Amino acid sequence: MENLAYKTVGSIVAGNYQAASVFQKHHIDFCCNGDRTLDEACKAENLDTQMLEQELASILEESPVNYNGYNTWSLDFLTDFIQKKYHGGIREKSPDITAYLDKICKVHSQRHPELKEIYQLFSDSVAELNMHMKKEEVMLFPFIRKMVQAKNEQSELVLPMFGTVRNPVQMMMLEHNQEGERFRQIAGLSNNYTPPDDACSTYKVAFEALKTFEEDLHVHIHLENNILFPKSILLEQEFNA
Repeated sequence: MENLAYKTVGSIVAGNYQAASVFQKHHIDFCCNGDRTLDEACKAENLDTQMLEQELASILEESPVNYNGYNTWSLDFLTDFIQKKYHGGIREKSPDITAYLDKICKVHSQRHPELKEIYQLFSDSVAELNMHMKKEEVMLFPFIRKMVQAKNEQSELVLPMFGTVRNPVQMMMLEHNQEGERFRQIAGLSNNYTPPDDACSTYKVAFEALKTFEEDLHVHIHLENNILFPKSILLEQEFNA
């Protein structure tokens, strides 16, 4: 069995996305905190590292090939996929979720005052994510595509105004951490998206939509933090060699 204890949780999931189910089960953040080793993550959550290694080994043996193939995709294809699926998904779903939260705040916030805080946190997150995505689409993603094109055509790479790809990557990762923390607060306030006994249909739909939104955001951040960004840094280094 491969020794996974000193591999980062992000690299484990990047190699085979099936491993994400184990980390989700034990509430280990593999996207924003994907740079921790498995051993470090287990210690932080008071979990037995060997137990997690065995669970992961079982999953990886059953599915030795990364069925999603994210780690094998070209970087330009990956940026297109992220932009269309995840950026598009945020823009498509957030207005409906905002409307649901606004409605249940008006009806249920007297008995459940935490709804107002959830509404504010989600509204703040959507506003920040929209600015974040715009920076990626205007600044970072086009440069990654230019690097891929320059490598394929064996042509000269024109340096960007931001100097090195590491600069926007560091900014994007910091912003990912901020949104990850915001959704940790939402999950805590909502009892992990569990509606109370007196919840109406809209209340239940709102919490289910929030849960799905967070799950999609985790995959979105994982694809960038653990695959797109590290590979982009390595690609840039090829031009500087």
